[in-house]
Amino acid sequence: MGSRLEEFKRGSDYLICIDSDGCAMDTMDIKHYRCFGPCMVAEWGLEKWQDALLARWNDINLYTGTRGINRYKALGIILQEIDRDYCPIPGLRALENWIAATGELSNKSLEDAIAAAKAAGSSAEGGGNPEGAAGNPAESGGTEAMKKALSWSVHVNEGITALSEDEKKAFPGVKEALASLKGRADLVVVSSANLQAVMDEWKKEGILEYMNLVLTQNDGSKAFCIQELLKKGYDENRVLMVGDAPGDYDAAAKNNVCFFPILVRKEEQSWRKLREEAADRFFSGSYRGEYEEAQIENFRDNLR
Repeated sequence: MGSRLEEFKRGSDYLICIDSDGCAMDTMDIKHYRCFGPCMVAEWGLEKWQDALLARWNDINLYTGTRGINRYKALGIILQEIDRDYCPIPGLRALENWIAATGELSNKSLEDAIAAAKAAGSSAEGGGNPEGAAGNPAESGGTEAMKKALSWSVHVNEGITALSEDEKKAFPGVKEALASLKGRADLVVVSSANLQAVMDEWKKEGILEYMNLVLTQNDGSKAFCIQELLKKGYDENRVLMVGDAPGDYDAAAKNNVCFFPILVRKEEQSWRKLREEAADRFFSGSYRGEYEEAQIENFRDNLR
């Protein structure tokens, strides 16, 4: 077991990448209901509009075509709406600039951007020109939204850690499916979640042992991770991304690899279908074409 992409060596001709939250782990809903949305309301003092904003947060992250979006991209979307429709969000432009420009949407990257903005501000005081710096303190609102976003993300992680172990379960059928795939393909977690959370949750559920590698937000986007894995020598037609969100499909499509969807509210049936039907098609070379297109159409219909 390892978590370093560059150290990973191909052990099979086949590769299956599997998302975590909302796909293998039944943790997506509870994390958004109990942690992401409520922490946003508390961080920005939005209790006056709490019900509407929590419902909107869940729409963005769970039930529409942006399901599974990176936490900071989701935050950017809803803060734009709040700034427009509810109340001003000081420093929003600087946060938006960072979200658009950064190569890594993570807490560490945001910490670095805040530090760079602070340095740019000091340079400005000394006569430098900080124009264009992400989170430029000379900009209206300065780094306030960036700092609040980082604080929000830290509190989200703390809230997720505080969830009871009984509330973080693998979907029924996941363990059986992974056991049936082990030895037939290299199995890799490809997730945008926090590394420690993924490692802890998968270990507790007894499914970490089936995986050859765990890749999370600090390793790069899902598309990037698959791209780098392909460099290990896999044929595109022998790589399968298993996911529950449009971002998972996009990551597969960008790399021209196969995609199998875990359907929202039909997760157990989806894992059974992967184990009993789709996997054999994948290994026999008959997955692509009409069969895969039908799975993708079912996936899109399920999120409409």
